[in-house]
Amino acid sequence: MRSGTGIGTVRRRLHHSDVGGIRNENYETSGLDGLDEPLLGKRDYDDKHSEGKVMEEIWDDERKKEQLHWTLLFSNLIAQWAQWIANLVFGSGSFIVRHLPLLSNTKNRSNPKFIVPTLSPLQEERLRNLQQRLGVPFDGSRVDHQDALKLLWRLAYPNRELPPLKSELWKDMGWQGPDPSTDFRGGGFISLESLIFFAKKYPESFQRLLHKQDGNRADWEYPFAVAGINISFMLTQMLDLQSGKPSSLAGIRFLKLLGEDEMAFDDLYCVAFQMMDAQWLVKRASYMEFNDVLKSTRTQLERELSLEDVSSVKDLPAYNLLRR
Repeated sequence: MRSGTGIGTVRRRLHHSDVGGIRNENYETSGLDGLDEPLLGKRDYDDKHSEGKVMEEIWDDERKKEQLHWTLLFSNLIAQWAQWIANLVFGSGSFIVRHLPLLSNTKNRSNPKFIVPTLSPLQEERLRNLQQRLGVPFDGSRVDHQDALKLLWRLAYPNRELPPLKSELWKDMGWQGPDPSTDFRGGGFISLESLIFFAKKYPESFQRLLHKQDGNRADWEYPFAVAGINISFMLTQMLDLQSGKPSSLAGIRFLKLLGEDEMAFDDLYCVAFQMMDAQWLVKRASYMEFNDVLKSTRTQLERELSLEDVSSVKDLPAYNLLRR
């Protein structure tokens, strides 16, 4: 849950605990919490000799937890300030007319639509390519789709033998049954592509989420691979990508990100996955609460996309949670 390698000064980080009314004191990051026996206490000479080194590691972990606490608290203030500004803006009709896309007439006020600004040829092309990707279902009979699934296994478990396409071993990755192809449903092939992208670009974050290495985990955890498919589907809905042109506020803001980076959807997917796991830890959630955690993740992601100075995925506060 720390910032990725190559990132300089962390400008701000996401505070997840403001969603759902959970205080940030509940946020656990130390892997020490899951140990069944103490680190110290053996009587042999070698353990006594290494005691100082172990204590240094413990103190270093505590300092990192304290730093994360204050960073998340500061990021929460930023998010709340942005939300206050947004509320002020939407309360002033004249300001909206002059500076924001106009609200269209719609009976569904809980999901307002906005007039989409004129897109550049580059944005049009990238949106069209992304929507074509979204339209491809996963087909277990296609060799290229089979190869992609095998690639995901190799990236996830580089030191393990590749199992057959139908094997109980696929459950280790978080597929619900021995045949992963039955879990894609509405996620489509793009959800597999995004998992592969995640494993390649942010391998450390990918591995930590796959193996549930951060925080105090639940006895009944969410299945990693299936969670990834749900995140892909959630992003598609949130960004309104199934319509001709996105007309939700989050979708319009995403078009700006897409103009800066053709892989903005995949990068945003990685941010959303990392954010979801942080929400999971803050809420101390278990398997049956996954949908609630996913809704909270969507709310927080929409809030970050509404920040004024976000022009690329890397500008999102939660991006700094990713590690390469």
